[in-house]
Amino acid sequence: MLKKILFAAAVTGLLAGVTIPVHTTPAEAAPSGCLKAAKAKFPGDLKSRHAYRRECKAHFKAYRAAQRASKKAAG
Repeated sequence: MLKKILFAAAVTGLLAGVTIPVHTTPAEAAPSGCLKAAKAKFPGDLKSRHAYRRECKAHFKAYRAAQRASKKAAG
């Protein structure tokens, strides 16, 4: 009886481990932060990484300004 319970617990643990999402590409592994995303997308090209990071930061600043403006207008 104890062996069956331990075996069931081990199988459940293995199945839980298999269902954990695994990132397959470097871009998916670092979705947060412009620097991390740039490093993941362009690991060897510094010029492309710099351009991507600047574009990402500009996009984030525009998004943040729009969010603040909508909150200010609503409340």
